[in-house]
Amino acid sequence: MNNKLYDGQKLNDFRELVNLYKTKYKDLIAFEYKETPDSTEHIKITYDKFAKDIEALACSILKCNCKRVALISDNRYEWCVSYLAITTAGLVVVPLDKSLPENELLDLLKRSEADSIIFDKKYLNAVNKSDCSIKICMDFECDKESILSYSKLLKAGENLDHTTYNNISINNKDMSIILFTSGTTSIAKAVMLSQYAICMDLYALSQMIEITTEDKFLSFLPLHHTFESTTTFLFGTSCGITIAICDGLKYIQKNLVEYQVTGFVCVPLMLEIMYKKILKAIKEQNKTTIVNIMRVLFRHANIETKRKIFKSIIDGLGGKLRKIVAGGAPMDKETIKGYNDFGFDVHQGYGLTETSPVLAGENSFNKKTGSVGFPLPTIEIKIDNPDSNGIGEIIAKTPAIMLGYYKNEEATKEALKNGYFHTGDLGYIDDDGFIFITGRKKDMIVLKNGKKIFPEELEILINKLPYITESMVFSLLDDSKLDRNTDITLCAKIIYDEEELKKAFPNIKDAEYCDKIWNDIKTKINKQMPAYKYIRRIIISTEPLIKTTTQKIKRNEEIKKIQNTSNNSKDCKK
Repeated sequence: MNNKLYDGQKLNDFRELVNLYKTKYKDLIAFEYKETPDSTEHIKITYDKFAKDIEALACSILKCNCKRVALISDNRYEWCVSYLAITTAGLVVVPLDKSLPENELLDLLKRSEADSIIFDKKYLNAVNKSDCSIKICMDFECDKESILSYSKLLKAGENLDHTTYNNISINNKDMSIILFTSGTTSIAKAVMLSQYAICMDLYALSQMIEITTEDKFLSFLPLHHTFESTTTFLFGTSCGITIAICDGLKYIQKNLVEYQVTGFVCVPLMLEIMYKKILKAIKEQNKTTIVNIMRVLFRHANIETKRKIFKSIIDGLGGKLRKIVAGGAPMDKETIKGYNDFGFDVHQGYGLTETSPVLAGENSFNKKTGSVGFPLPTIEIKIDNPDSNGIGEIIAKTPAIMLGYYKNEEATKEALKNGYFHTGDLGYIDDDGFIFITGRKKDMIVLKNGKKIFPEELEILINKLPYITESMVFSLLDDSKLDRNTDITLCAKIIYDEEELKKAFPNIKDAEYCDKIWNDIKTKINKQMPAYKYIRRIIISTEPLIKTTTQKIKRNEEIKKIQNTSNNSKDCKK
């Protein structure tokens, strides 16, 4: 494979990034957003204004003698200003998950040793219970008791002498960011990242994907997560794009239209949900057959031709949406083919918080459906201890590697060995150099006879059923089978849409839900699989699975919930 790349843009630290805002992109629009979802007024912030706000807030923060500043809110302009104000002032930023319950928020504040916090007013009660000495609220117009006003500090910073700020020398290899992992199966680890690591990832991304000052990306994944903060926020602004801030997950399609968005970064689940809606709309218009014929006829046409042929689909998503970057989990091949057939440029990628985050990806020159692309420039990826099928743990050597886990030397040694980061993901690399993810090492189900089952493989198939919104495949010990070939029962928890289920099976009665879903699992899922991968038990519910803010299933929590029997679930043992 000839890895054709773009020239790329190299930065050493975030100060150089802000300098781009002040010079190269000065008069362009950096952010566009609304005060409320119902508002008709679009607020637009230039890069010049963005840079000035960053420096003004940084000067005020320095005067407050902050050292390590936590940051928590929904995606908003003030979050982005705060993040770069903290880091360009030579301080450490601690982005926190906006969905954290109060006890976890307080725990992570303590573990990170944050002395200050910038926050949205909805976290006021929790923040007041914290040990942070400096508390800055994004929504207060004036100071209230021990809480400082963000807007007041910003205005004061505009009139402060910037000499101290300007004279700060950034050591780009020092810890600058503490990010907590999503903690899907265990206590969240505190990942230490440097500005050098993130800037190296930005450089690698700039050689892979071409986005320009003409692009406008919708930001809806949580900014505290490194996938969104690095790829949309930092990489996007390094290229001079406009970031349209989403009003919320339920407004994505509306925002795509009203902001005339050209691209976004997402997780596969969101793309799969959108794709189901597209297919549903086509079916309701009785156009499924003609659309499928056109897809086959124009599959190898250039992207512009496809966009003309499927203009009505493009228009339904705003008319300008073109670039889609997806990462975080395996994605259904048919979904990827569908988007590409309709004229969208979909790039699959792969990475982790510990690698700043992107390790691999596709570009416009080299793609392979089902893969997560190939290693980014400067990154080496290998398969550790592969089995007879070439599947083993993915390990990576990259300049964008973390410094380690904060105050967790044991976990750091476990993850970093001989210069390689052990990802915990299983996969293989094909003869062309493309990487394929098969599942998480900790989620893999190993039978007594040594055969392996990857839950994600089955979940992708189950989720294709039109009335199913999501699923989780897992195993339970079956004592009655200990003398047989296997000692586990393969189970699936299935979340269904009641309205869609009734469309699929008209006049269905509540008592028949299990039988109908179970029959589809047997005839449409199990029959595609060897017998050892047959699902033997299903649990059905309309209650969404427990997930992180980046839509990863918290499998351990779900299994505990199943074992404790939920009143909102129905267990269908067969």
